[in-house]
Order: sequence, then structure tokens, then C-alpha cells
Amino acid sequence: MRKTDSSDPLAYTGRLFGGLQNDLRRRLPFYISDFRDGLSSKVVASTVFLFFACLANAVAFGALTSIMTGGEIGTVEMIVATALGGILFALFAGQPLTILGGTGPIVIFTGLLYALSQQMSLPFLSVYAWVGLWAGLFMLILAFTDASALMRLFTRFTDEIFAALVAVIFIYEAVSSLLAPFMENPRDNSKALMTLVLSLGTYMLARSLKMVLQTPYLQRKAREFISDFGPAIAIAIMTAFALLMPEIDVERAAVPETFATTTGRPWLVDLFALPTWAIFAAAGPALLVTVLLFLDQNISARLVNSPLHSLRKGCGYNLDLVVVGVITAVCSLFALPWIVAATVHSLNHVKSLATTETVSLGSSTTEKIISVEENRVSPLLIHLLLAASIFMLPVIKMIPMEVLFGLFLYMGFSTLSGTEFFERVRLWATDRKLYPQTHYVRRVPRKVIHLFTLIQLVALVALWILKSSPAGILFPLFIAMLVPLRFLMNRWFAEEHLEVLDAEEANDEHMDDDTMGDFRP
Repeated sequence: MRKTDSSDPLAYTGRLFGGLQNDLRRRLPFYISDFRDGLSSKVVASTVFLFFACLANAVAFGALTSIMTGGEIGTVEMIVATALGGILFALFAGQPLTILGGTGPIVIFTGLLYALSQQMSLPFLSVYAWVGLWAGLFMLILAFTDASALMRLFTRFTDEIFAALVAVIFIYEAVSSLLAPFMENPRDNSKALMTLVLSLGTYMLARSLKMVLQTPYLQRKAREFISDFGPAIAIAIMTAFALLMPEIDVERAAVPETFATTTGRPWLVDLFALPTWAIFAAAGPALLVTVLLFLDQNISARLVNSPLHSLRKGCGYNLDLVVVGVITAVCSLFALPWIVAATVHSLNHVKSLATTETVSLGSSTTEKIISVEENRVSPLLIHLLLAASIFMLPVIKMIPMEVLFGLFLYMGFSTLSGTEFFERVRLWATDRKLYPQTHYVRRVPRKVIHLFTLIQLVALVALWILKSSPAGILFPLFIAMLVPLRFLMNRWFAEEHLEVLDAEEANDEHMDDDTMGDFRP
């Protein structure tokens, strides 16, 4: 691998610990300011919003993990892992704006590992612990050898497919919850209607309140306050609405009344319940989960560190990987779920801390991020509150799951609509004369834009199908295969077109008409 400039966060230094040392040099000067800059109202709003979002994620993916592991790992374990891992990451990571949590691909892999353990008549928790310990070790090796420099091969093409996949998983889970009451008991119209009202009500309220900033009503500070606290206000209003109608049954968060493991087992796993050969054989599945954790963490970090977010303090890919590797190993000892950068939560965290302005692009407008309150306070408080929620389980159960899935819907669409991929998909149904005057519309032929987008869409559908197929355990490798697919596209597209469509940042959004040349669609 070719050595690059040390100022590049994805530089390959060619020295053991070289990239990690660069990350520390880059981030340590800002460590105190990360706490000082967290003293703002935006941080408070972001904390409240993301606390409920992380709680919803822990409850939902914890319940799904319980189903896929025969109840051996469940919601309490997911909450504990998310709280503990999030606190450690907020304190020691290079990019604290990244939010850790359970993810769909990791839960799916855990279920496949459980099935494999059952087939081989091995104790699942011991197998899980050794796979996690090996994976933690492998991630530390990757961090110490500058393996994150491989992310230079990933581009906006792959980032957008991955972000869209995770966003669609959120939307799919939310919509499935909306439809479930109608399918389970078609005659129970009251519960089905209440599910619809609470979920869609939370989504529409959060979305409407978030957009208050773009209206001419009230003073700007009042609009900013309502916009920042919009999701939290929506959760409070819809929860109160549900409590005012106790006669209608709603689904409550699937958490126990007391703090204990799901099955009542001891927290610490018996590592030596496995035969010696199985301990070493666990390194095989660990390689696959390492690939998944490595890609999940680094792709999400690339999305957070996008130039479009105007971050100024720098990042630390190798340092982040060290922290995630340690968290993975610690969680494995206690059979807690593996957690990694949660794409949807991380991007919503950045957006909730952002100051934006509305930019006109021909007949349409878009939001441009001017600055972001980069800090460690909001992620630290989010996960401290999550840890405290373990001791307030009866109170947490008052929040209807329908409200939390409405929040899932909001976050999924918010993430999806923030990608250039989704903007280009919408062009298929847009009048050519009303195309927004973005950099790629002005400089790339229309047919080329649509073909590039179609390839991304086909790749997204293929990943969606694969993740639920019998070959799902190979899912991490197929994400990595997006890189050679992107290189193959150099044969099908002109280089100047790919540079525009796949650029990290659009530096010429307001290019003069004279510079458009023959690239008009």
C-alpha cells in the first residue's frame, strides 16, 4: 500500500501504530474543547432526541436478538452493551459524534452464529464469547497496522449504498410494526388504528417541528428551539396521548421489571465450556464478523466525517477502531451484543447538532450545514441516560413501542433523504425542466446520471436480498465487493463524469452557466 501524507486521516504510514499516533496528535489538542463546546442548548436537544432513539434501537434490536438466539441474549443485554460501549466511546474515541449501537447486519450474524452452534451441539454463549474475543483481537491488529487506510478505496458510491441499506432497514422495521396489528387481528380495529395514529403521529410531528426553522413564524431563536427539540416534543406528545386513552391496548417496551440477564444466567460467560479445538475454530467466524465490524464502523465514520458536514476538529479512524475492538472483547466476556457505529443514529446526531441555511438550486431548495457543535458531552449524556434507564425500567415501559417505531420511521427517512443517491432516484419522476441545478445535473448527461443511480439501486436490492438468505453469513464480504464493482465502472463511464457523481464534496454548487458547456442534460 502506498504511503500518503500524514495529515490525511486515512493515511498509510507504513509504521506499526503510525496511524494511531497520527489520530492522537490530531484529536488530543481538541479534547478539552470537546467538553467546553458541549455547553449549548443544541447539545441538550440532541441528547434528549438521541436518548430516545438509542433506547428504541436497543429495545427493538434487543428483542430481535432474543428471538434469533432462543432468548439467550435479549433487551437488557442490548441496553447494557449500548450504554457501556457508548460511554467508553464518547470518552476515548477520535470522532465522538459517532453513536454506537446494535445494527441489523450484526443481529443477523449473531442469529446465524446461534444456528451454527445449535447444529454443532456447542454452548452458544461460549462460542459467542470466543468469536467476539478473536474479533476484538483482529480489530486491534487492524488498527495498529493502519488497515483503516483501506477505506481510501471506498467512495461516495459505496457509502451511499450502505447508508441507504441501513435507512431502509429502519423504515422496513417501522412499517412492519404499523402493519402487524392489521395482519394479526383484523377485527381489532381500535388497536390497529391506535398503532397507526401513534407511529405516524410521532413521525409527522417530529418532521413538522424540525421544519419550523424554515417558516417565517416566531423569532429565529424560538424556531431553532422548536426545531432542535422537535423529535423529543413529538415523543412526549404522543406518549401523553396514549396515556390519556388507557382503554386501548398498546404495545409497551419489551423490558423486564428488574435488572438481570434475560435468562437469569450469570453475567460472566464460562469460556472453557468449549473443547480446545472449538476455541481455535472460533477464529473462522471471527474473521467474518471482523470484516463486518470493520466496514460498519469505518463506512459510518466516513459518512459522519463527510466534508458536507463542515466538521473542523478532525477524526480518528484507527483510534475509533481500537476503542470498538476493546468494547467488542469486553462485551463478549459477558455475552453482551456486539455494538458498532450505528449509521442512522450517527448521521442524525450530526444533523441535530448542526446549524444550517437554506440554499436555492434552481426551482428547488436544500439545507446546507454551516457548522456543527462538535463535542463529547452529548454522546456521553445520551449513554449515561441509557445506563440510568436500566434502573427506571418500569418508567421506560410507559413509552409505547408504536411511538418509538414512529421515531424509527423519522430517522430512516431523514437519513435516506439526506443522501445524493435518493435525490438522483427522485429525478426519475421529475420533470426535466424542473431538475434542481446541482453540480452533477449541470455537468453530467441525464442518461449517465440515471445509469449510475440504477447500478447503485441494483446493488442495494442485492444486499437486501442477500442479508436474509441462507448465505447471509457472507454478507460482510459482499459489502466489500462494492469496491471492485466501483472500479469496474471506470470502464463504463467517462472519468470526468465519475469524478462529479462520486465526488466527496461539491465545491461548485453555484457554478456559472458559462461553465456548463455541453454537459447540460
